[in-house]
Amino acid sequence: MKSPLIIRPEAESDLAEAYRWYEAQVPGLGSDFLLSVDAALSSIRRNSELYPVVYKNVRRSLIRRFPFGVYYIIEKERIVVLAVMHAKRDPGTWQDRA
Repeated sequence: MKSPLIIRPEAESDLAEAYRWYEAQVPGLGSDFLLSVDAALSSIRRNSELYPVVYKNVRRSLIRRFPFGVYYIIEKERIVVLAVMHAKRDPGTWQDRA
């Protein structure tokens, strides 16, 4: 059985900010970004241990086509998404959420 995937409010805020930025660049690009994130989240749900540990017990899945990563932890009964961040952003931003 697949573990439930919980997206923390901070990660939802990350998504909304990135969506708005991409949508302002090219109409429709924000939607493409969200589809890519959704594909990454589906992959994480299917096989959460596939992706490498990048800090303590935090794992990262890179998003296809966009320079972002989904940072998450695997708990006993669920998967918790901590952040969805640009790859060039200061890692301390998401590390503080772990």
